[in-house]
Amino acid sequence: MIELHYWTTPNGHKITTFLEESGLAYRIVPVNISAGDQFKPEFLKISPNNRIPAIIDDDPAEAGPPISVFESGEILLYLAEKTGKFLPKDLRERTEVLQWLFWQVGGLGPMAGQNHHFSTYALEKIPYAIDRYVKETNRLYGVMNKRLADREFIAGAYSIADMASYPWIVLHERQGQRLEDFPHLKRWLETIRARPAVERAYAIAKTINTQPTVNEVSRSILFGQAAAVAP
Repeated sequence: MIELHYWTTPNGHKITTFLEESGLAYRIVPVNISAGDQFKPEFLKISPNNRIPAIIDDDPAEAGPPISVFESGEILLYLAEKTGKFLPKDLRERTEVLQWLFWQVGGLGPMAGQNHHFSTYALEKIPYAIDRYVKETNRLYGVMNKRLADREFIAGAYSIADMASYPWIVLHERQGQRLEDFPHLKRWLETIRARPAVERAYAIAKTINTQPTVNEVSRSILFGQAAAVAP
């Protein structure tokens, strides 16, 4: 059984999508980031960076005690290796998947996240910051669109690379992007959206978080944290 510590963010959706696609048994432990659950000691034991998602696998492949994993990219890689699904064994095909997985966690996710912050959540709208991240998001969309021009999915067959990128592209309107400008990316998005496992993953999210993630009360929790000073 996989215990998924989760909230309804793009990084959280990556993992529910994999779990629904793979058929692994799992249960969700909600971590309400608007309420500060990510700073609770019990969560920090498995996710020291106080970010969701994180998992605990009580039945690891090599037996022994449970294994906890944090960081969405590593969780996808761990689960793919555990199940033997959505990550090829062939060296060249595996490399294709992993480099696009790392492209997402190091590029698309952080840039789109800053786009969201300055365009949507920041109380002060800073034109330079908004323009910077909207344009960089646009550049990254262009990279994906070109990549998808001659293949159905990012690395050929459907893989953890697609699961990692999809939840960020779902939010294209919030990011100031027009999918009509990226026809191959639009086709890819619609193909993945229609997958039953993806539909189930997003339906689960609606049952867990029924309120806006960011409001006046939660803003300082989400965006006002600095390093704690040790006594």
